[in-house]
Amino acid sequence: MPSTLMNWRSLSSWQRPADTDSEAYSAAPEFTLKAVLLGLLIGCLLCFTNLYFGLQTGWISMMSLQSALIGFLLSRLLPIPLSAKELVVCQTTAVATGTMPLAAGFVGILPALGLLSEEQDGTPPVVLSWMGAIGWSCSVAFFGVFLSPPIRKQVIIKEQLAFPSGMATAQLISVLHHLPPPETSIRRRTGYEAVDSEAIDEPQGIIPDVVEDFATDEREAIDREGVKQQGWSDLLWSFLASGVMTLSAYFFPVVFSIPLFGSYMATEWLWSFTPSLSYVGQGIIMGFPTTLSMNLGMLVGWGILSPIATQAGWATGPVGDMASGARGWILWVSLSIMCADSVVSLLPVIAEIAQKFLPGRIALAAETQDDGECETEDRLVPLAWVLWGLGGSVVVGTALVRVVFGQEGIKPWATLVGFVVGGLLSVLGVRALGETDLNPVSGLGKISQLLFAWIQPGNVVANIIAGGVAEAGAQQAGDLMQDLKTGHLIHASPRAQFFGQLIGSSVSIVVTSTAYSLYQRAYTIPGPAFPAPTAYVWLSLARLLRDGQLPEHCGIFMLAFALLFAGIAALKIHAARRQWPHAKWIPSGVAFAIGFLNTPSFSLARLVGGIVEHVYRTRVSKGNRGDIRIIVIASGFVLGEGVVSIVSLILKTVGVGVISCVGCSPGLCGGCPA
Repeated sequence: MPSTLMNWRSLSSWQRPADTDSEAYSAAPEFTLKAVLLGLLIGCLLCFTNLYFGLQTGWISMMSLQSALIGFLLSRLLPIPLSAKELVVCQTTAVATGTMPLAAGFVGILPALGLLSEEQDGTPPVVLSWMGAIGWSCSVAFFGVFLSPPIRKQVIIKEQLAFPSGMATAQLISVLHHLPPPETSIRRRTGYEAVDSEAIDEPQGIIPDVVEDFATDEREAIDREGVKQQGWSDLLWSFLASGVMTLSAYFFPVVFSIPLFGSYMATEWLWSFTPSLSYVGQGIIMGFPTTLSMNLGMLVGWGILSPIATQAGWATGPVGDMASGARGWILWVSLSIMCADSVVSLLPVIAEIAQKFLPGRIALAAETQDDGECETEDRLVPLAWVLWGLGGSVVVGTALVRVVFGQEGIKPWATLVGFVVGGLLSVLGVRALGETDLNPVSGLGKISQLLFAWIQPGNVVANIIAGGVAEAGAQQAGDLMQDLKTGHLIHASPRAQFFGQLIGSSVSIVVTSTAYSLYQRAYTIPGPAFPAPTAYVWLSLARLLRDGQLPEHCGIFMLAFALLFAGIAALKIHAARRQWPHAKWIPSGVAFAIGFLNTPSFSLARLVGGIVEHVYRTRVSKGNRGDIRIIVIASGFVLGEGVVSIVSLILKTVGVGVISCVGCSPGLCGGCPA
């Protein structure tokens, strides 16, 4: 076992750069115009990218480490490049801007509302206009931001949870700016083992080994100028390659719909291959263990359960039909796996919170837990801001939800309850994220749906909205906490990051709403090009809680897989804490379930990326754990398709269609009218 994250240092041992005056370093401006504008630029690109991929596959990446890397490269073009602390503000702003498609439910909640049926749900489809999307986004965009400062005090300062993605980003920034290794010691609570970050491989947008990579003594192997020069070249060429391929696929759709096992398997059973470089890049970022879990789920769902359900007559519609086909049938099994995995991952966190309220524990905690805050008051977010912000965001959010969805939606008192529940679930999600690098937002949203099935029974719209409010708070608070962990390690101002988060979230409201409205005009959502698989997860659970009906023979499979993955999740948590050397190869329940949601084409491309990452780490870099070239290339792949998708959207909007549908069988290519 490498000694990577074992060389803990005390906070007092952290030293400023030897060639930098300490007072000047502390007084250097952090919240600067160039840092914010660069963060907004990167964040807007990430916003379009995340919306594009989220509507296609339901998968969104936080991209904090990639934002810092791209921000560093872009800042080299400025007369005065960004300092380390400015780079923290830049990547914080970028993350707040780029993750709004998930936080505000544009890839799940809003498409689910558009799928409503008056015959089945008692209400017609709810399709928000551009102003409606703006209003909904404003109602949930700031609650998590104002919730972050008090949670930071507890989980980062007092308990010093790991937050591996945030730690990895801090390590990268310190390397790029020639700073001493940031303080990474973690004071564990009673009964906890030291975190082995290599054993954590959940889908949070980082390479599993990345924390270890930047924490090793080989960090000096990363040459700053080499990153600057070679990084630009790698980023540019990978960006262009992905962009050209994406544009080619727009004009010739078969490029992204290769019938891997023949036309019959592709059209009837949806077994095709999408050789998208962006999905390869996502696979590189996810890492080989996660993509392996995803493809294992794909094999079980689409290779075993789908044929069984179809041949047995349990799913009578076309295989790809979410309502009556095998895809809709295996969706329920996927939902049970996600819920079981999320609940089990939360149990240790809930147990710890409960222990604090046992007799004798409170006094002991008060005696042993000091404040530990290392920032001055002028660099922290004042409590008055937090209280006014939370109160204002709840009141305004409740009013906006009422205006947007009207009397047939969720009741104002129920929306208030939703915010309260969202705040409580956010604490659970953040603590789980700090321990495991997994924010179980999908499971938390489902918990809220279960609660509101009792609070406001029979109302599908209210059920989905309530889940969205809870998910928004947990998603935002978790993502921003990773950034605050980065800032804490680099000694950046929490107040400067807070301002960046507010600005990023505000700008993203307009950007995300506009982009979603454009996609709605150009494409059917959900539809062949953008199936929005998570929308069906939200709607299916809401309908189940309203009607109590499952597809034929689905319940037994749901129970069996839920029990199986509850046990696997428990084993994975235990293995990570015990630092078992092969813990990262234990299947991830969330990734396994995502393999059910997406058609094989998406999972297979990500597996290619996972294999590339594994081969590069083990064969090409030959033990150089500081080699970050693969991260740069993967970032270029992802951003290339995401940015060029804007071009494709414009072409679609103005009526420029495909050039040729040669090779596309009926129903095979999303871009072809056939």
